[in-house]
Amino acid sequence: MNTSPTAPATGVDAILQGRASLGIELGSTRIKACLVDEAGAQLAAGTHTWENELVDDNWTYSLDAVWQGLRACIADLHATVRDVANTEVTSVAGLGVSAMMHGYLAFDSDGEQLVPFRTWRNTYTTDAAAQLTSAFAQNIPLRWSVSHLLHAVLGGEEHVERIDQLTTLAGYVHWKLSGRRVLGVGDASGVFPIDDATHDYDRAKLEAFGALEAVADVSWSLASILPDVLVAGQDAGELTAEGAALLDPTGTLQPGAVMAPPEGDAGTGMVATNSVRPRTGNVSAGTSAFAMVVLEKKLGGVREEIDLVTTPSGEPVAMIHTNNCTGDLDAWLQMFTEFAGLLGADIDQTELYRLLYSHALTGDADGGGLLAYNYLSGEHQTGVESGRPLFVRSQNANFTLANLMRTHLYSAFGALATGMQVLLRDEKVALDELFGHGGIFRTAGVAQQVLADALETPVSVSNAAGEGGAWGMAILAAFAARQASASGDSGLSLADYLSDVVFTDTELVTATPDPEGARGYADWLEHYRIGLPVERLAGETLL
Repeated sequence: MNTSPTAPATGVDAILQGRASLGIELGSTRIKACLVDEAGAQLAAGTHTWENELVDDNWTYSLDAVWQGLRACIADLHATVRDVANTEVTSVAGLGVSAMMHGYLAFDSDGEQLVPFRTWRNTYTTDAAAQLTSAFAQNIPLRWSVSHLLHAVLGGEEHVERIDQLTTLAGYVHWKLSGRRVLGVGDASGVFPIDDATHDYDRAKLEAFGALEAVADVSWSLASILPDVLVAGQDAGELTAEGAALLDPTGTLQPGAVMAPPEGDAGTGMVATNSVRPRTGNVSAGTSAFAMVVLEKKLGGVREEIDLVTTPSGEPVAMIHTNNCTGDLDAWLQMFTEFAGLLGADIDQTELYRLLYSHALTGDADGGGLLAYNYLSGEHQTGVESGRPLFVRSQNANFTLANLMRTHLYSAFGALATGMQVLLRDEKVALDELFGHGGIFRTAGVAQQVLADALETPVSVSNAAGEGGAWGMAILAAFAARQASASGDSGLSLADYLSDVVFTDTELVTATPDPEGARGYADWLEHYRIGLPVERLAGETLL
């Protein structure tokens, strides 16, 4: 069960009076619900752990697991609220759903799922993405929904002719809760390219898709099967009685909440770090990692390392996405947890992480000749089609525990650092502030310092760094409720709402690049690049 400190009296009043807002995020390993007041202060949270499955060479989650997880998460939230506030959540002012971006969820005209959910982790869409990149003169990543759609068309998959709706995981859950087939613009920008001027799908690129020879005979137009696009604060419907029952079969949570446009985890990360203005950016680090930098001008050309997406209010963003981040690191830490158990040491996992992470900073700046690839899946940033976690060292390496841990922390950001060099050095994108959030930053100052050295950019972390996504979605839900209220200031932009209402007294801790650490990471990254053929060979030869 999630535990929180006792809610202040004002927070209890917000819950009792239905003024609180609820954000839900379906992440790769956790589903989390976060309840906030009108100013964004967290009042309570609930969690549920889940995991994707590899079924028929497809990374997926079943829709049954989606709803079981959401109900368990809401039940945990209820238990937490009873514990910290001695009351129940019966109604909320705003509600919003976020989820891992991209992927492929296709439904027929009866609302029946046509094929199992294809998540962002699947990298078999190479040919489709290449065709789209050429047709659109814009990099179209393998994981984007339109890449998955064209892949299905090119493969002659039977279900293609029966598609009535194509959406994301957040869009699907929102549809079931509200009856509305919509997407927030940030999530939509991982489905199909967005026009910066209209904050809608790019019409010229829709026409270019329709002109592809492969789709000449399909019975639908792309525009007809995609959800409508909304920006933050726009009307996205309300929680219906059917939706409330899906979330909470006990009937405690009542319908009627204002629904925020459903967003992707990239958008909620930007909100949670107050990085929605040009020249700001954030890094979200969990099972995957991505950096988002809000642009003040267009890039010089097509870059396969850089995705073009948007903030929840529609501003253009350069995204560096990596499929792998903490998965292999967590596996090593679990091994150390097991070893501690063999010694009879009853140590808290958080404390073990703190000890090992902190010890890593005492290691050699270049990792002492150790090298690791954290690739549980393929990694497009480095041209690795099929990942295999790999650890190697030279014969004369300084093989110490500190260097082992430092190397695995380096590896967590290796692919990200590779892509960010293209953005910052080659494209010369201006970046004044970079914020970090995600579980890897919970141990204060360690991964934050590694990232600052890796990118040679100051990295700031707030006390909400570990729980950013669901909290960010709760903020968007509160913003939607404010905009819908007759007393709300409908002219307040999302950026101003974050700065003037939510982040008025947020405390940040900033790590600046250490010259020795930056040189050490640069040396390590060069060896990382040199060793990539070995990682590729491992994927080709090892089961």
